[in-house]
Amino acid sequence: MKGINSIFSVEVILEYREVQQIAKDTIAYAKRVINPGMNLLQVRKLCEQKMLELGADSFWYWDIGAFVFAGDETTISVSGKQYITSNRTIAENDIITIDLSPQNGNIWGDYARTIIIENGVVVDKADVCNEEWKNGLLMEDMLHSELLKFVNFNTTFEELYFHINELITKSGYVNLDFMGNLGHSIVKEKSDRVYTEKRNVQRLSNVTYFTFEPHISIHGSKYGFKKENIYYFQNGKLIEL
Repeated sequence: MKGINSIFSVEVILEYREVQQIAKDTIAYAKRVINPGMNLLQVRKLCEQKMLELGADSFWYWDIGAFVFAGDETTISVSGKQYITSNRTIAENDIITIDLSPQNGNIWGDYARTIIIENGVVVDKADVCNEEWKNGLLMEDMLHSELLKFVNFNTTFEELYFHINELITKSGYVNLDFMGNLGHSIVKEKSDRVYTEKRNVQRLSNVTYFTFEPHISIHGSKYGFKKENIYYFQNGKLIEL
C-alpha cells in the first residue's frame, strides 16, 4: 500500500496543493466578477483564463476547465463527454455552481462551489435570505464535516458511500450524481480513477488523494448544491488538501 506518508507523496504534496490553490483562487475571483446579465459562457471563459494565468497548463477533465450551471440547471449531472455550457444569463437572484479541473504537469486540482446571488450581488452563506439556498449550503458543510468525523484509516469507499447517502436521504435530500457516487481518486489518467460507490471495498487510505463532492437537492426541487474538496491522510488522519 502506498499512502500519503510514502516518500513520493511527501515530495509532491506541495505540487498538488499549489494546483488546488489555483482552483480555490479562481472561485474567489469568480465571486468578485460574476454579476447579473453575464452568461455562463462568459463565466466559463473567465474562470479558465484565470486558472491559466495562475499557473495551470491545461484542464484534465475532457479539456474542460470550468463546468458552470445556474438556476434550474444546477440539478444537472453529466459527464464531461456530454457537457455543453449553456448561454443562460445570470439573474438578479440566482444560484450558480462552478466545478473546476485545473492541471499542471499532470498534477490535478478538483474544486467546486455553489455561489448565491441576491439583489444583484454575491452573498456570503451567512447572509443568504433564500432559506432553501442557505440550507443547501449548510447541508453541504455538514456532509464535509461528517466525512472528517466518520472516516478513519480503515474506512472503505463503499462504507463512506452508504453512510453519506443514508445521511443525505434522512436529511430530506437526494444524491443528484449521474453515477450515484460521491467522489473519486486523484490519479494521472482519468481511466485509473476509482469511485466512492457500491462494491468498491478498497480502503480510502489506499489512494493518495480523493475528492468528496456530494451533489444534492431537496426532493422535487429545481435547485442543486455542490461542494468539492480534495482530501488525503497525513499521519493516519484525514485532512483537506
